[in-house]
Amino acid sequence: MKNLYKYIFAAMLTLGTTTSCSDFLDESPKGVIDKDKAFSRPDQMVTSAYAMLGDCWYSYPFNLWPYGDLASDDCLKGGSGTTDTGYHPMEIWSTMTSTPGEFDELWYRLFCAVSRCNRALLSLEQYGNDKLGEETCKQRVAEVKFLRAHFYYKLITMFRQVPWIDENVTANNLQEQTRNDEFTYEELFGKIINDFKEAYDVLPDVQTDKNRVNKIAAASYLAKCYLTLAYGDGYEATNGYDHINKEYMQKVVEYTKVVKDDPNYGYLEDYGDIFLPEEKNSKESIFAVQTSDYKEDNTTYGRANWSNMLNGVWGMWSCGWDFHKPSQDLVNAFKTKNGLPEFDDYNKTIDYPINGSPNAQKWDPRLFHTVGMPTFPYKYEKEYTLTKANSRTPNTYGYYCSMKEVPQRSKGETYDGSWQAFAMNDYVFRYTDVMLMRAEALIETDNLSEARTIINDIRQRAKNSVDKHIAYAENQCEIALYPETYFQDKTTARK
Repeated sequence: MKNLYKYIFAAMLTLGTTTSCSDFLDESPKGVIDKDKAFSRPDQMVTSAYAMLGDCWYSYPFNLWPYGDLASDDCLKGGSGTTDTGYHPMEIWSTMTSTPGEFDELWYRLFCAVSRCNRALLSLEQYGNDKLGEETCKQRVAEVKFLRAHFYYKLITMFRQVPWIDENVTANNLQEQTRNDEFTYEELFGKIINDFKEAYDVLPDVQTDKNRVNKIAAASYLAKCYLTLAYGDGYEATNGYDHINKEYMQKVVEYTKVVKDDPNYGYLEDYGDIFLPEEKNSKESIFAVQTSDYKEDNTTYGRANWSNMLNGVWGMWSCGWDFHKPSQDLVNAFKTKNGLPEFDDYNKTIDYPINGSPNAQKWDPRLFHTVGMPTFPYKYEKEYTLTKANSRTPNTYGYYCSMKEVPQRSKGETYDGSWQAFAMNDYVFRYTDVMLMRAEALIETDNLSEARTIINDIRQRAKNSVDKHIAYAENQCEIALYPETYFQDKTTARK
């Protein structure tokens, strides 16, 4: 064995005498963009920052469904059982005592996105005016600051205390020295708000390149930031209605008015259309992560929504992994009595509709657009009627399935193979979302009448969303508008 090492060492010495050491060290790595060349192309650096919006995966979904829907009472994880992925701790609220890799992956990928934004800003600072012109450069800086704030909003939502790494930290290579307790929760939010405000002040209402962020998206995010801060610092003891900051609530009213007054956005006429791929960039969509089918963009695989790749229905798609299962609590919440929600009593009994068998229990029509249930058509198509066989582990996760994040089955398989995904946009802000934020803030600033108008407009749209897609459930639907008596005081209006 010693002799073998001698021969290998001798061969290495011989190689060293016949090959220039400097040539070997100076060889550019393959498949990697040269740093200086990349930085000298500011518009491409901005594009690389945009690309991070959809750079998600089922184990680090940027739409955060495992940490929102799953951690609340809206859904169950699904899949083959409790050990399928590391998300089970989220649904049983044991995340403080477990260390799932999903948390680490999400942290890493979101900071990769922040890094792309910072590098794009440095490129714009150095080359932007010369290569793009002063006005375009100014707009691109605003776009990238919007993107950075978008990713930081997710970070602060998930992790609360995070290190603020901006372009100055990146330029000076101080990432490892930047602490996560340098700024308070409120100060971090202030930095996020500043980025969105810079974007808001510069960006146009409508972009020539349609898929770039604009002023209306920035206004929507500013409203959301102020609405989050308006309730307190996020800790249970110092958060909620007793800690309302009316100045912040007024900011929500102001920024949502910008959205409300813009003629390019509004309620899509039928609620069901919002969640069909052909309507994914309708007037309802203010800011959405764009996806594509390979047949649309002429690439090999397209740009899928990898956040939702596990959420197809079992037995309906070739790779329906049956995650994101609506809960019974969510279904019960759609109950109505005389067309109005059963605020206090909805969960006293377990109920569910059966296709063709109406009874005294009536439902908000949005149930049939949201939750797939046995005996009902899957995404409105009778030839694909759901049965109990369309649940992978019913004894653990029940028989419901989620419909909003998937296309209709008749449109064919979007991506073939064991890792099927769908070309469904991920909405960040819909017009309806922003108007509900406005209604919430109006209630807290004592304008109950306008809040009622907004909420009733949305309910009227739901009432009108029966005939086109869910006529088979018409005799099980009942929804009414709120009378004035429901908006005489804040407590009832909040419900």
